[in-house]
Amino acid sequence: MNIASKELSLSEHMKIKLRTLMNDHADHMSTGACKDFSEYQKMAGIIEGLALAERELLDFVQRNLEK
Repeated sequence: MNIASKELSLSEHMKIKLRTLMNDHADHMSTGACKDFSEYQKMAGIIEGLALAERELLDFVQRNLEK
Protein backbone atom coordinates (compact mmCIF):
# COMPACT_ATOMS: atom_id res chain seq x y z
CA MET A 1 0.00 0.00 0.00
CA ASN A 2 1.67 3.18 -1.18
CA ILE A 3 -0.23 6.17 0.16
CA ALA A 4 1.40 9.56 0.53
CA SER A 5 1.53 10.34 4.25
CA LYS A 6 1.12 14.05 3.56
CA GLU A 7 -2.38 13.43 2.22
CA LEU A 8 -3.57 11.59 5.34
CA SER A 9 -4.32 12.79 8.82
CA LEU A 10 -2.20 11.27 11.56
CA SER A 11 -5.14 9.17 12.77
CA GLU A 12 -5.81 7.81 9.27
CA HIS A 13 -2.14 7.01 8.79
CA MET A 14 -2.00 5.21 12.15
CA LYS A 15 -5.21 3.23 11.46
CA ILE A 16 -3.74 1.99 8.18
CA LYS A 17 -0.36 1.21 9.74
CA LEU A 18 -1.82 -0.68 12.72
CA ARG A 19 -4.18 -2.69 10.51
CA THR A 20 -1.36 -3.57 8.08
CA LEU A 21 0.87 -4.75 10.92
CA MET A 22 -1.95 -6.85 12.39
CA ASN A 23 -2.66 -8.44 9.01
CA ASP A 24 1.03 -9.17 8.40
CA HIS A 25 1.41 -10.91 11.76
CA ALA A 26 -1.86 -12.82 11.33
CA ASP A 27 -0.74 -13.98 7.87
CA HIS A 28 2.57 -15.14 9.38
CA MET A 29 0.69 -17.21 11.95
CA SER A 30 -1.97 -18.57 9.62
CA THR A 31 0.55 -19.89 7.11
CA GLY A 32 2.22 -22.00 9.78
CA ALA A 33 5.41 -19.95 9.72
CA CYS A 34 5.81 -19.94 13.52
CA LYS A 35 8.63 -22.31 14.29
CA ASP A 36 7.34 -23.23 17.75
CA PHE A 37 4.61 -22.51 20.28
CA SER A 38 6.71 -19.79 21.88
CA GLU A 39 6.83 -17.83 18.62
CA TYR A 40 3.10 -18.44 18.13
CA GLN A 41 2.39 -16.96 21.58
CA LYS A 42 4.62 -13.98 20.82
CA MET A 43 2.80 -13.29 17.54
CA ALA A 44 -0.58 -13.62 19.29
CA GLY A 45 0.57 -11.10 21.91
CA ILE A 46 1.75 -8.67 19.25
CA ILE A 47 -1.59 -8.92 17.44
CA GLU A 48 -3.45 -8.38 20.71
CA GLY A 49 -1.37 -5.29 21.47
CA LEU A 50 -1.91 -3.87 18.00
CA ALA A 51 -5.66 -4.51 18.26
CA LEU A 52 -5.76 -2.69 21.61
CA ALA A 53 -3.84 0.23 20.15
CA GLU A 54 -6.18 0.40 17.16
CA ARG A 55 -9.25 0.33 19.43
CA GLU A 56 -7.85 3.14 21.60
CA LEU A 57 -7.13 5.22 18.49
CA LEU A 58 -10.62 4.66 17.06
CA ASP A 59 -12.22 5.51 20.41
CA PHE A 60 -10.11 8.67 20.71
CA VAL A 61 -11.05 9.82 17.21
CA GLN A 62 -14.73 9.08 17.85
CA ARG A 63 -14.76 10.98 21.16
CA ASN A 64 -13.14 14.01 19.53
CA LEU A 65 -15.52 13.99 16.56
CA GLU A 66 -18.47 14.19 18.93
CA LYS A 67 -17.16 17.43 20.49
